[in-house]
Amino acid sequence: MHCDESTTPSSSGQNASLLHFDDSDRVAGRPVTDVKFKSFKGFKIHQRQGVPTTALGSVGRHTKISSDDTGKLHLTKKLYKAPNAKRRTLLTQVTSPTRSFIFDPFNLPECVDNLPDTVDLGILNHVARERTATTCTICKSRPARYWCHNCLTLDLYCKECLLSSHASQPLHNVKEWQGSYWARTSLKEVGLVIQLSHPSGMPCVLPKTPYGDDFVIIDGNGIHSVTLRLCGCETAETSPQQLLRFRLFPASTDKPCTAATFSVLEEYHLLALESKVSAHHFYNSLVRRSDNTGLSNNDKDRYEQFMRIAREWRHLKTLKRAGRGHDVRGAAGTKEGECAILCPACPQPGKNLPDNWDKTPKEKEWLYGLFVAIDANFRLKRRAVSKDAVDPSLSGGWSYFVEEQRYKQYLSEHSNTRQEQSTCASHNAVNAADTKVSKGLSATGVGSICCAQHEMKLPGGVGDLQKGERYVNMDYLFFSVLKDTPLKCLNISYDIMCQWSRHLWSRMETMPTSMHFRYEDRKINLFIPKFHLPAHIAKCQWKFSFNFEMGPGHRRDTLDDLIGDSNWKKFIRFGESLLSKLKEAVPERNEHQEDLREFESSLAQQYKEQLAKWKEDVEAWEADMSKPNPFEVRSHFISQASVRLSLAQCDALRIAESSEPPIHPDVSPSVLISTGIDLEDQQRRLRFDMEKLGPHASDHQKRKIVERSNTLIRRMEAWAGIQMLYIPRVASLRSKMVDSDCNNSHLFELWLPSALPILTPCDAGLLEIEWPLRMGQAHDALEELRQALHTCSYMLRFKDRFLRGQGANTRARNSLKIVDAKVDSSAVKYHTAHAALMALSKRLGKTGWDKNLQVLEKDDIRPMTAGTDDRASEGRRRLSWIWLVRGYNEDTTGDNEEQEVQDAIRVEWCKARARAHRWTEEVVLLVEEQRRVLEFLRWQESWWLIKEAEVDTSDLSLKEGLSAYALRQAALKHDLRIHFTRMWQDTQRWDDLQ
Repeated sequence: MHCDESTTPSSSGQNASLLHFDDSDRVAGRPVTDVKFKSFKGFKIHQRQGVPTTALGSVGRHTKISSDDTGKLHLTKKLYKAPNAKRRTLLTQVTSPTRSFIFDPFNLPECVDNLPDTVDLGILNHVARERTATTCTICKSRPARYWCHNCLTLDLYCKECLLSSHASQPLHNVKEWQGSYWARTSLKEVGLVIQLSHPSGMPCVLPKTPYGDDFVIIDGNGIHSVTLRLCGCETAETSPQQLLRFRLFPASTDKPCTAATFSVLEEYHLLALESKVSAHHFYNSLVRRSDNTGLSNNDKDRYEQFMRIAREWRHLKTLKRAGRGHDVRGAAGTKEGECAILCPACPQPGKNLPDNWDKTPKEKEWLYGLFVAIDANFRLKRRAVSKDAVDPSLSGGWSYFVEEQRYKQYLSEHSNTRQEQSTCASHNAVNAADTKVSKGLSATGVGSICCAQHEMKLPGGVGDLQKGERYVNMDYLFFSVLKDTPLKCLNISYDIMCQWSRHLWSRMETMPTSMHFRYEDRKINLFIPKFHLPAHIAKCQWKFSFNFEMGPGHRRDTLDDLIGDSNWKKFIRFGESLLSKLKEAVPERNEHQEDLREFESSLAQQYKEQLAKWKEDVEAWEADMSKPNPFEVRSHFISQASVRLSLAQCDALRIAESSEPPIHPDVSPSVLISTGIDLEDQQRRLRFDMEKLGPHASDHQKRKIVERSNTLIRRMEAWAGIQMLYIPRVASLRSKMVDSDCNNSHLFELWLPSALPILTPCDAGLLEIEWPLRMGQAHDALEELRQALHTCSYMLRFKDRFLRGQGANTRARNSLKIVDAKVDSSAVKYHTAHAALMALSKRLGKTGWDKNLQVLEKDDIRPMTAGTDDRASEGRRRLSWIWLVRGYNEDTTGDNEEQEVQDAIRVEWCKARARAHRWTEEVVLLVEEQRRVLEFLRWQESWWLIKEAEVDTSDLSLKEGLSAYALRQAALKHDLRIHFTRMWQDTQRWDDLQ
């Protein structure tokens, strides 16, 4: 971009290709600041925004950008005054003239057109080997067999010259010529020995071998296995000292066998600070730089050692920058907060304040006031996966976090202190401070104290939170920061200041006396910020960085690269991914096939002919899906919900046809009975929960039970009042109840029609209404029971197959207890419905229903494939009757009832067959995918060999480079194919794969 003659660049010395404003761009005598980037038609414009001023009142900016046919970009900047939100009135215009700019964009199409013809693709990987350089570049006599990947030159070396030239570069990556392409090797394999504590090339008379003689060095260009020798001379230093003088940071001070270079630690430290890269991702990038194919052995994993080194490095750099190495007290004598970086712009007595600052007149005390902001960040959670005894801090309160032991001791002593409720608006930070979810978390976030002007954290002003922003936490952090300050003016900002400050000084009395400070003779101003910034830490980290928006081409190129990398990682992981899937599929297939065989054997005696017919039907449907679907239930089943719908529809019809007023305007007979059954169900669940409560229940658990009981008793009393309108004789029955029974919800007798004594008169219509409702309830209970048994059976199989260890099995048993409770609850629900049906059938003369809904015995409650006797043969095992019942049809009798049973069994068999077939197909497909991968790699290997044979150019260097790259790719595909074949060779011999 070029500025024309009408534009005068500023004298700030910035690059003229940026959009500048000169000294005339000032607002009320103050220069414009806050540089930001904006995009205009693919170009980036450096635009500066004016600072808001109070001298001009409510002043805004308007920047107009336009372009013409010549390619000029015109920019006009104006100031306007906005007295209200409806209109803008021109106040003034910047005196600098309108500026024009001409952009010379990068000619991308020209580059794209010429790139394939002008770029030597052979040099991209530096794989060319000059035919004239068959001898060593240095000695000019021996054959050249080696090339250094990290040296800037393309010199080729013999073995002797390679070792001599790399004595001071022992971590370079070298390659060896294999006759037609370069193959990876290492200086260790060539014979290089790293000797510490002696000048380069000078041998040691007493060299010492490190522990294990397998030293690994982590560097920015990869992870290297090296031959290293320590000095064993009489004046030799310790092993860690020798390594450190060689700029290697050891992972251990006892018997080091791993070290990281200073350069890689500096690189990781900066990346972790600037781009938030994790140690895991950074280390994996080094692994991939060493070998991006996954072919090398993974026995040099030093991730844990790197984590330890990086943590120590960070700690030592902090101590170094804090001058602890220059203090006679050393690191052990470091005081709390001494390693923190202080804000140079805030008042620091003895550091940046004038003499006699404490004698400043009161009207100017604000000049030396400290602005403090209090806030919390709930994104910085920490899971409860470790503890301080296992993972202690290297600097206990030396920087920004408070000293942990005293902090936790104070919190423990005041753990029962209740948070004061807000008298202002309903602030969640106040009212929900004690209720924030903290299950599984050691810290729900952090509270912090920083200087409000510059957002720098203050020493000792950060601490973990266990719940929300509790006063007990924030008070400790606040007084920890200000306990020693001699400043007389404090300006404190907090988003809940109106609540937090109410009893601040009385709460200070509960603090240790060392944290008290005199507030009576200080000027303390309390504020609520106009905008609450919840992410102070993130803002600090990004304060000095510029953020750029990618152009469309750049963005696409970047995404292409990312997607390509993702595909490549999946490509080289096909070996382990397909193997993992196959290891899962084969047992699943075997298990579901066995379940199907058990199911069919249990059906063989009673439903042998039907089973053969079902197989024909399902195979015919699989061949032609226009035929009847065997998975569909063909009988008409109804549940309790459908019964209620039918009764409600009957009520609506009766209301439309009847002219007599109802007994109750809001509660019909069907609503009365259905509500009574609901209350009975709630009563049963409450009784069940009370039995589980146990003798050592907490007050919280007891309170919840009592509240549920109180709510239920009020509902039942209201329902009983309406019940007496329909069944008047219930009043005499209820009068005989003991007062304690009437007041206890779990003992309250509802006296539904089915529970009335046989001699107590009751409207036959009510009995007819309860009958289908109880039928629906019984079938709902059986369905819930079957689902719970399915879940229990699956969890038991999962536990036996996959879970090992006391912790995992304990958690599994706890989950099984919940499912077992569901089984028991469903069984009790069925017993209640069955007992009601027995009583109703005597009054209504119903018969035959108990052939379908039998008495539920304990032995009947079992999974589908389990028999009543474990010693019974496969052919003698029979399904429990609960698996043969599906729904209820009022018209079901005789042959229709048997047909419904067969319908239910057919659907279950079809599902079991489908599961077994799908897992069988999965195994077959995975075996086929393995074959396809190997065949594809074989094809790619051949494809690269063909490409190498098709190289045709007169440039020998280019020809050799292209040829070598093709051969290397072919060799890589060959190695991957062999690698995958070896990984899968055991699975291919599995007898049960076919």
